[in-house]
Amino acid sequence: MTRIAVILGSTRPGRIGEGVAQWVYENAALRDDAEYELVDVADYALPLLDEPVPPSMGRYSRPHTFAWAEKIASFDGYVFVTAEYNHSIPGALKNAIDYLFAEWNNKAAGFVAYGSAGGTRAVEHLRLVMAELRVATVRAQVALSLFRDFADMSRFQPGPRRAGELGVVLDEVVAWSEALAPLRHAPS
Repeated sequence: MTRIAVILGSTRPGRIGEGVAQWVYENAALRDDAEYELVDVADYALPLLDEPVPPSMGRYSRPHTFAWAEKIASFDGYVFVTAEYNHSIPGALKNAIDYLFAEWNNKAAGFVAYGSAGGTRAVEHLRLVMAELRVATVRAQVALSLFRDFADMSRFQPGPRRAGELGVVLDEVVAWSEALAPLRHAPS
C-alpha cells in the first residue's frame, strides 16, 4: 500500500503546528487509499547538518542521519505541515530536508501551511527545494490564516472548507505517489 508521511516541520517550543499536523493526520487516517504516518522533525533532534560528505553521495556517518534516512525512505509521498517564518520555511525543516537526497527522490509532496499570509511564501520555497530533490509537488495546497483559522492566533480552529481542501491535497499526493512508483522501483 502507498505510504504517505505527514511531516511536521516546526520544532519551536510552543509551536502551533502540532494541532495542524494532528488535524491533517486524523483526516488522512479516515481514508483507505494509503497508509499515513505523522512524522515530527522534532523527534529526530537533528543538529545542524553535521555529515562530512554531501547527502547526494549517500555516505552517511551519523546515527541520527541513518535513523532519519530510514524513516524518510519508507514513504512514497509526503504532506509537509509548515509554518512561514520570515517569508520562508522553518530552519529546522530545511535542515532536516538537507540531510538526505536519494531518500526523497521520485516521490510526491503536498503542503499544508500556516502564517499571516497563509504560509504561501513558505510553500513557494519548499516547491523549489523539492524540485532539486526530484520530488513532484502537487498543485493543491491548504493555506491557513493565523487570523481566520486560529483562535487568538494560537489555537487551531479550521474553517469548514478546510477539510475539503485537504482532501484534494491528499488525493493528488496519493495519485502522484502511485504514478511515480515505477521510477522508484526501476533498476539502478
